[in-house]
Amino acid sequence: MNTEFIYQKDADNIVTVTMDMNGPVNAINDGFIAALKETLDRLEQEPDLAGVIITSAKKTFVAGGDLNELIAAQPGQEEGVFTRTQMIKSLFRRIEKLSAPSVAAINGAALGGGLELALSCNCRIAVNHRSVQLGLPEVGLGLLPGGGGIVRLTSLIGFQKAFPYLMDGKKINAEKALSEGFIHALAADQTALLATAKNWIINNAAGSEGASQPWDRKGFRIPGGNESSPGMSQQIAMASAALFKKTRGLLPAPEFILNTMVEVLRVDFDTALTIESRQFSQLVTRPEAKNMINAFFFQMNQVAGGKSRPKIAEKHTVKKLGVLGGGMMGQGIAMVAAQVGIEVVIKDVSIESAAKAKAYAENGFAKLVAKGRMTAEDASRALARIKLSVDVADLQGCDFIIEAVFENIELKHALVKEAETMLADGGVWASNTSTLPITRIAAASSKPENFIGMHFFSPVDRMPLLEIICGEQTSDETLAKAFDLAKQLRKMPIVVNDAPGFYTSRTISTPIQEAAQLIAEGVDAVRIENVGKSVGWPVGPLALQDEVSQKLSLDIIDAQIAMGLRKPEDDPTPQGTALMRCLLNEHGRGGRVHGGGYYEYSESGKAIWSKLKALYFKEAVDSAISDADIRDRLLFRPVIESLVCLQDGVLRSVADGNIGSIMGIGAPSWTGGYLQFVNTYGLERFAERCTTLAEAYGERFRAPAIVADKIAEGANFN
Repeated sequence: MNTEFIYQKDADNIVTVTMDMNGPVNAINDGFIAALKETLDRLEQEPDLAGVIITSAKKTFVAGGDLNELIAAQPGQEEGVFTRTQMIKSLFRRIEKLSAPSVAAINGAALGGGLELALSCNCRIAVNHRSVQLGLPEVGLGLLPGGGGIVRLTSLIGFQKAFPYLMDGKKINAEKALSEGFIHALAADQTALLATAKNWIINNAAGSEGASQPWDRKGFRIPGGNESSPGMSQQIAMASAALFKKTRGLLPAPEFILNTMVEVLRVDFDTALTIESRQFSQLVTRPEAKNMINAFFFQMNQVAGGKSRPKIAEKHTVKKLGVLGGGMMGQGIAMVAAQVGIEVVIKDVSIESAAKAKAYAENGFAKLVAKGRMTAEDASRALARIKLSVDVADLQGCDFIIEAVFENIELKHALVKEAETMLADGGVWASNTSTLPITRIAAASSKPENFIGMHFFSPVDRMPLLEIICGEQTSDETLAKAFDLAKQLRKMPIVVNDAPGFYTSRTISTPIQEAAQLIAEGVDAVRIENVGKSVGWPVGPLALQDEVSQKLSLDIIDAQIAMGLRKPEDDPTPQGTALMRCLLNEHGRGGRVHGGGYYEYSESGKAIWSKLKALYFKEAVDSAISDADIRDRLLFRPVIESLVCLQDGVLRSVADGNIGSIMGIGAPSWTGGYLQFVNTYGLERFAERCTTLAEAYGERFRAPAIVADKIAEGANFN
């Protein structure tokens, strides 16, 4: 008899099945399947069964499928995946076909397979608590819901309402789930949950309508209609067009989901379940799914779980934070810190400048209140935590001071000397620089071991990544404190070592520089943008450069040259850099904030600057280079730079590189991150393609030595 599903029958002949699998969560693995099968065998033999309640002894209801099993599935094993998926579905179908009504008593998160199990019950009741989340987020892992989720949700609430939940993997709380028709009722707590479930069973005896699934009743119609219903063909066509615009055909999972949803509208329920299984089995062995599972689950958990944090047991909590500079970055840092309960002092050269930062936070909190993500009382308390100052003495006793002024090393040195003594004992000084070496800035510090880089991304209140940079003398204790602050601020921290541009800034610049080089060679700018977007970036590299600012990019290059961090003769794309200087100095094209760059902007939108083609386009060059070469030149540059960062020790782990590239600099999600891309492409094939590109376009495309080392070891980048 299994001991992981607790089976209790009461005097009313109601059986409560409490899932309590070995381990921290209930996961749908071999043990779960065996326990569910044995439980169903027993339920089907119960005399006078009045009803079944399925609940959990864990903090979650069911966490979903075992991703270790899914990522292990290889091409050629699709039939085995299909058979296993169908077997799990048959168990869920047996729940639906029980002689007595069933209730899912949801006491925690029911995501993926957890929600699919709940949807198999006749009634779903959830505790009205913030820990309860419902959703089918598989699309975010490159998968589709394979346990009947597409078929049941589409059948339950209709194509139009189900679309965003399946296509975007939206997660909702218990109240929203009730209003959207996912569940039938709410309960105040666990005791009320089970009592409500039993009352429902008593009021919905076997044979009543409530004791059967809607799709098993005679005359069932999907809400909103099936494929032949008026307007449905137009809805499907619009959904398909919107989907392609979003994914550009690079992500198979959303396409597979849409195809399955359409089949639900065409065929009977059980046939639709079989189609869903077939689609799932074809998807799970594809490289995009493996890349996304690896990045968004395994490596994300590795990074968030603190693998890069030194093994210092004591967790540090910041109570008072100083922010120097109330500009774009400082105001965002102040806002997120105040939101999580930290007292913040914003020091700027004038109260008026600091007040702008507080106004930014006030506006940001108001938006959160309007969206229901923050109460008005919490917003008021958070805003009250922000103090404005022009007096360095107000920083006295800060656990952390984060300097967020513009990229000028002399200014940063002056601030360190002025304010470092205000730190509490053991306090940390952090620089929010994006390019200047931390070790150089720390030279002004009397305690360089307490000095670290914390590179936030703009806008700080929306971008989840934080790049922590260790200088040559940064201590493990300081790194641990910075990591803990990042988690306190609800950021995803990656940890890198010091170098010009660190990891993210130097890597994001490479496709921008390559695009400039392509234009300088004579390739059409519109074509470069279109090919760049086909890689999966949200915008083309020229549009990205306009947002970053041509002027800022050149200022960074010139500052690094002046500091001896780079030499002009070592520039891998000299024609591109010359083009950037020409556009800025001779044509005033400094970027969007400066009135225009590669693009010209108007109220009606933006278009490539009309004079760019006349200045640089060469038809013979443009026609001689293939789209494949343009694509690989743009994509391989950041991939190669990531490999160099790993080889040189700037990146401390592959996971930091992959998560940093996806969450910080826009690596397409289908790649699983720039380092994972090499694994999927194949190391030997990648090295060969690099050689071809290097011989045609320059040594910047030569594969770094670390690739040959991995090939010799027979290993991947893991």
